[in-house]
Amino acid sequence: MISTDHKDNLVAVTVFGEFTLADYREFEELVNYKVQFVGSVDLLFDLREMAGFTLDVAWEEIKFSREHAHDFRRIAILTEDQWITWSAWISQLFVEAEVQVFSSNEDARAWIATAPETAP
Repeated sequence: MISTDHKDNLVAVTVFGEFTLADYREFEELVNYKVQFVGSVDLLFDLREMAGFTLDVAWEEIKFSREHAHDFRRIAILTEDQWITWSAWISQLFVEAEVQVFSSNEDARAWIATAPETAP
């Protein structure tokens, strides 16, 4: 299950339990809307309560990242899991965004807030 929050160019997603394909598609719809009407977006993924994800989510994430390689400014990932941290660094191969991993929500939001403005 996911919880989403969005304001201006920020999309924040919190994952609880298993991250399913239906959850990911909900995230995709929100990002597609924001990109269409706002322009480049910042992402904040809180994965601290995530229990795991399905294989189809991993595949969808790769496809989505490649399709939207130029649509993200900064991606902040909240986690203390070393495997998720490692996969975050690998994801930088597919997007032009800056990607950082944080353990504190406040630090992640502060980092995103310092992103330089870009034209839509």
